[in-house]
Amino acid sequence: MSAETFFYPQKMGRIVFLGMEEVMGSHGVDAVLHLASLEKFIQNYPSDGKVRDFPFETVSLLQSTLEQAYGPRGGHGLALRVGRACFKYGLKEYGSMLGLTEMAFRLLSMPTKLSAGARSFASLFNKYTDQKVQVEEKENMIFWHIERCPLCWGRTADEPVCHLAVGLLQESLYWLSGGKVFDVKETTCIAQGDATCTIAIDTTPFS
Repeated sequence: MSAETFFYPQKMGRIVFLGMEEVMGSHGVDAVLHLASLEKFIQNYPSDGKVRDFPFETVSLLQSTLEQAYGPRGGHGLALRVGRACFKYGLKEYGSMLGLTEMAFRLLSMPTKLSAGARSFASLFNKYTDQKVQVEEKENMIFWHIERCPLCWGRTADEPVCHLAVGLLQESLYWLSGGKVFDVKETTCIAQGDATCTIAIDTTPFS
């Protein structure tokens, strides 16, 4: 393998597929896998193991194939929904490890909960995957800087394309806040030549 090949653990690859299946149905996933020449995963998702061998190239290819199959706008919308669905499966697998399901965490103030949650998620990716994330906090804002991003790995684009990550963070904030909606948008993307894929979160909810 090239030194420039990076990976998710099998478990996270499986979570991506489960999120896709929830949004698109198994036939929809099969169609995308055919289009992406990833037939080996049809009815054969990765295991829930910890082995880090699900390539960033595959994660990126799944995202770009959604756009190919459904058009840019449709693909972006699907990727957002897949990201939201992935959160549920990720919480089931990793929530107790991160302490996010502990009663003590649930009783924290909203600002503390958002800050601690963002840092816990970043720690998860930094520790268990080859994805690199830095969290920056400024007044009423949290910036989620992905320094090595699987979602746009190897891609070039005219606009930010890491919609699955945006959806994942949207749903995590919805869950952390007990049902509030936040403004979450990707402001820079490595695919369009930026240094990082940065997702900006306004910590003041809409509702």
